[in-house]
Amino acid sequence: MPLHVDVVRVFTDENGRHGNPLGIVDASTVPPDDRQKVAAALGYSETIFVDLPAPGDDSARAVIFTPGTELPFAGHPTVGLSWWLRERGTAVKTLDVPAGAVTTRHSGAITWVRAKPEWAPEFSLYLMNSVRDVETADPKKFGKGHHYLWAWTDKVEHSIRSRMFAPDMGIVEDEATGAAAVRITAHLRHALLITQGRGSELRTTYDPAGWVEVGGRVHAEKSRTL
Repeated sequence: MPLHVDVVRVFTDENGRHGNPLGIVDASTVPPDDRQKVAAALGYSETIFVDLPAPGDDSARAVIFTPGTELPFAGHPTVGLSWWLRERGTAVKTLDVPAGAVTTRHSGAITWVRAKPEWAPEFSLYLMNSVRDVETADPKKFGKGHHYLWAWTDKVEHSIRSRMFAPDMGIVEDEATGAAAVRITAHLRHALLITQGRGSELRTTYDPAGWVEVGGRVHAEKSRTL
């Protein structure tokens, strides 16, 4: 039987451009042992499998896969799923992923999720000398691990330019990385405005109590079948 996959782009700019594609799959349609193969076949940086909530439920359970591995938490899948659930009329307050309970909210066009920085993978953070150094960096020069390159675009406004490479996860370059946004926000201890990849836009808030919110716009794409 063909597998239905909804597709959204997460962390677009205000005109709906750019953003990181995300596959969203009804978990009941794919046995757990087959989910890694589905994520690899789709080829997105992440695919999220969700136990669809019933109308009135305030939480939903989900698991996240890259083409090469399962993740306990990731930002762009949880932001994208939260937006998608609201669009289909089953908005929730919490997404239960293996790392923990991710609370979510919507403010205008922005969908937010809240997470602990330690839920995200460890990233090697490279403060570059200039935005140009970020934009001209060669992903092939970075090996195993998660590599986050960034530079200030405006220190007063706390805005940065960034890119992320994670070849051992099957991701040569990620267009927009919510988990990395969580990590860099915790590192700098301040809310940020982030432009990543070709022009994706992420924003964060910082809570000294140990939480970071990451948010952005989401745009629906044409669904797929496998």
